[in-house]
Amino acid sequence: MDKNTLLQEARQRLAALTEERLRVVNDFLAYLLEREESEATAELLAIPGFEEAFQQALREAEAGEVTAFSKLRRDV
Repeated sequence: MDKNTLLQEARQRLAALTEERLRVVNDFLAYLLEREESEATAELLAIPGFEEAFQQALREAEAGEVTAFSKLRRDV
């Protein structure tokens, strides 16, 4: 089953729930999303040197030391 089909089925089920149960589902979805984001962050931080490289990139961006993406890729 593809993502669009799953989303369509989920929307139909959500529409049939009472307001109270819809709140429970919403809280659970928020929990799942937070967990997924945390796992992705942990995965990135596990890459050797990632955190320092990311901090350096932030400092460069704040200092205006950036190149427009359109200059790097002409087809964009």
